[in-house]
Amino acid sequence: MERLNNESPQSTTIQELCEEYRKNNTITRAQYEKYDVKRGLRNADGTGVMAGLTHVCNVHGYLIADGDKVPDTGRLTYRGINIEDIVSGCQAEGRFGFEEVVWLLIFGKLPNRRQFNRMCGLLYDNRELPEYFPEDMILKAPSKNVMNKLARSVLALYSYDDDPEDSSLENNMRQSISLIARMPSIMSYSYQVKRRHFDRQSMFLHPYQPGHCTAEAILNALRPDQKFTREEAELLDLCMVLHAEHGGGNNSTFTTRVLTSAGTDIYSTIGAAVGSLKGFRHGGANHRVRRMMEYIMKTVTDWTDEEEVAKCLETILQGQGGDDSGLIYGMGHAIYTLSDPRAVILKAKARKLAEQKGFKQKLGLYELVEKLSPAAFLKITGNEKVICANVDFYSGLVYEMLGIPEDLFTPLFAVSRIAGWCAHRIEELTTGKRIMRPAYRALPVRQGYVPLDER
Repeated sequence: MERLNNESPQSTTIQELCEEYRKNNTITRAQYEKYDVKRGLRNADGTGVMAGLTHVCNVHGYLIADGDKVPDTGRLTYRGINIEDIVSGCQAEGRFGFEEVVWLLIFGKLPNRRQFNRMCGLLYDNRELPEYFPEDMILKAPSKNVMNKLARSVLALYSYDDDPEDSSLENNMRQSISLIARMPSIMSYSYQVKRRHFDRQSMFLHPYQPGHCTAEAILNALRPDQKFTREEAELLDLCMVLHAEHGGGNNSTFTTRVLTSAGTDIYSTIGAAVGSLKGFRHGGANHRVRRMMEYIMKTVTDWTDEEEVAKCLETILQGQGGDDSGLIYGMGHAIYTLSDPRAVILKAKARKLAEQKGFKQKLGLYELVEKLSPAAFLKITGNEKVICANVDFYSGLVYEMLGIPEDLFTPLFAVSRIAGWCAHRIEELTTGKRIMRPAYRALPVRQGYVPLDER
């Protein structure tokens, strides 16, 4: 067999292998349409194929009238409670919301004060990683990508669990609380080691403070001086609440459901979900938004000139600007049409902080891109699909205002979304009880077997 190595001939060899693959492995759009294949598990009108039932969350973005999709104001509900009510309720009482949302998503009811305090205590008590875990699993094996390290560390926790394979509700409840609590710790350690090993910057590891909620614990770990304001912690907590869950059909949650249905352990399941979220078509989209906006800021001379910004967006849509993908990242969503409630809430909160942090002009440009993108999209593509800004469009800017590095944009998404992943895993374990196995139609080309020397 031909040996692959790091010398220059390898690139030639790989190219030849890829050319050989392409010759024999083409499936056309026409073939998908001929057999009525639901590509991406989507119906022809973009709606998702019904694959299950859930109590955990509902995402609403359109109505169906006479068989057609009708755009509607976006709504997101956790266990039947509108996300706007959850946010306004916590803010009215001056409380952080993530711990409350963890309880709500898993158990199905809002916690009373005793239950809320109990969840806060459980997360604090489980926040520390096992002894020697940071040294052996993170410090000794740094990664350039924090999401990669998150997935590897979650898988490694299997070895530190005395009973990792027990699929009972009791054991999965214990494991879920432990993972939700430990994800911020893994993220913080992974980032500090990445800074030291790859960026040649100082590494600092701060002890957790009793009484800190999850958002405060994260800021305490990330700030060199451990200082942050209450308003900053509230904004990060809001981001976590909005990212905690988004229904069973999103890619990472569906990944959680699929692996759970196979009967595998929670560490394999959550590790796979992290890998899914890492993708730029899912959680990694906030990185693409950041880079696209950097391109727009460099290209547009007057950030308030609607005509100039619109022309820049049209260039991007034509695949001649940004990353040449032809996409305006952060605009459009699989379900939301008129609005993404998460983006609406996040933008309103961000406005209050933008003036203090010197981000007023930049936020104005983001809002202008949001305003002009639908018209540019229609003009260039001819597609009349109704699009709106999604949560990824504003989340990166909010993190930037909080002084959070881009390396942690998607990891913070994972640290939040694990609450929903665990809720869906537990629901799948207790109600699904059947392995997921969709069908794929084979398109074989009939050919006979030919002896090696006659080929």
